[in-house]
Amino acid sequence: MTEISHIPARAQFPQINLGGVGLLLALIVVALPVYWSGFAMLGAAWITPEYSHGPLIPAISLYLFLRERRLITPIDATKRTAPGIALTVFALALGIFGNLVAIPDIVAYALILWVGGVMLTCMGWDQGRRHWAPVLHLIFMLPLPQIIYWQLTIALQLVSSELGVWFIRLADIPVFLEGNIIDLGVYKLQVADACSGLRYLFPILSFSYLMAILYRGPYWHKVVLFALAVPLTVVMNSVRIGIIGMLVNAYGIGQAEGFLHFFEGWVIFGTCIALLFVTALGLQRLTRNPKSLRDVVDLDTDGLGGEAATVLQIAPSRGMMIGLALSTLITATFVFTPAPARIMPERDVFALFPLDVAGWRGHAMPLEPDVETSLGATDYINTTYLAPDGATTVSFFAAWYASQTEGSGIHSPEVCLPVGGWEVFSLDPYAVSQPTTIYGDFNVNRAVIQKGLSKQLVYYWFDQRGRRMTNDYAAKATVVYDSFTRGRTDGAMVRFTTPIHDGETEADADARLQGFMADALQRLPSFIPE
Repeated sequence: MTEISHIPARAQFPQINLGGVGLLLALIVVALPVYWSGFAMLGAAWITPEYSHGPLIPAISLYLFLRERRLITPIDATKRTAPGIALTVFALALGIFGNLVAIPDIVAYALILWVGGVMLTCMGWDQGRRHWAPVLHLIFMLPLPQIIYWQLTIALQLVSSELGVWFIRLADIPVFLEGNIIDLGVYKLQVADACSGLRYLFPILSFSYLMAILYRGPYWHKVVLFALAVPLTVVMNSVRIGIIGMLVNAYGIGQAEGFLHFFEGWVIFGTCIALLFVTALGLQRLTRNPKSLRDVVDLDTDGLGGEAATVLQIAPSRGMMIGLALSTLITATFVFTPAPARIMPERDVFALFPLDVAGWRGHAMPLEPDVETSLGATDYINTTYLAPDGATTVSFFAAWYASQTEGSGIHSPEVCLPVGGWEVFSLDPYAVSQPTTIYGDFNVNRAVIQKGLSKQLVYYWFDQRGRRMTNDYAAKATVVYDSFTRGRTDGAMVRFTTPIHDGETEADADARLQGFMADALQRLPSFIPE
């Protein structure tokens, strides 16, 4: 984020160098087959509310690039191009790896490295490396990996709910918070995924990054402006939730629905942007010669059209030719090598799972539509079993995914439990033994949770193609490995829950769960293939 000084734009409109431009276009065309799945993934992500800012990011990066071009001499492709060639080859290899393991996210991430590699190849190391900021800005167009997305969403939901309730209480309004449910007495508001603040966080991060680059001031000022994006978004989103709670309490539930709810979100977004400018002005007051609002941010666009035209002046070079030859060889190998076979194991649907398990009678319950959508599972079971004597219950939940590589994927109950108002008292790996099943000895996550006076014992694990795992990141890593080596990316999350009644110990609940599992797990491999 270096400060940019003003240098007069080049006055002459350069001629097109057909040789250099042809090599550049050839590099782009040759790379398209490798990155096509990444483009498709980005297109699908950009039509969602969380990432709808995505199409603007390349345009902003182009603006930053052309703006920086005014600082340096015309492109001289005779300089060192080996680093650019190496990065381009690595980016293509990473993109091919993403295709082989059927994870388009990896392909999209590799695309940014490829852009950097081509820039270094065309411009040379000494000049190309100066344009790291526009290339780095492209990361804001990428969707987060699902596992990180859900953890961040839930964390922001909880923080925004807590702060929102704090603002409501400042107005002397009685309110109770249970997880992400704000209880106003007559009305209850749920801080849903859409209200977590992620829809503001990504574009505000991009804007603060842009503003830090355009800001005219010390480097530490730029760092402050960029670092401010996250806390500013969280606090302002919490203010929004608090205001909605106050309006609902005064005027009814309509204040939290429809266009008004949408409009309130845009007001908060605009306020965040305004506060960034106010912060910039405040930082200027710490300098000896503070600038005005007009001068504090460099928005000069003079000569950018001419700078864009100078790119057409790029001269062909040996580095570009070597890069094109290697890219063609790598892409041709990828295109003409048969894709690895994808294996979809046979399984029974969960609807066929028995409702009678060792005398326990089950009642299946569908999830709420919004929960089912967020879960994104190919198939799931959510059944509560009543003990033969009717004294207690065991709940069995499992979500199976035919593929965990294309957007859908398992997220841990550890993340979701607090949203429902459950407080996690303990959560540790725990060894269980089921010698009468193919599972044998394995580890589960054992959690004791409480909400009000209710207390429950929870076992859960990630069932990953014959492996029982307790860590969601390790489970995701095995998906990548098995996709490459076995052609399988299916998997499941399995959870058993039972209440801990008054007068019972945790050991009693452990014995009940493991006794039920002894029979249930004998049937499970038909539904979750090994």
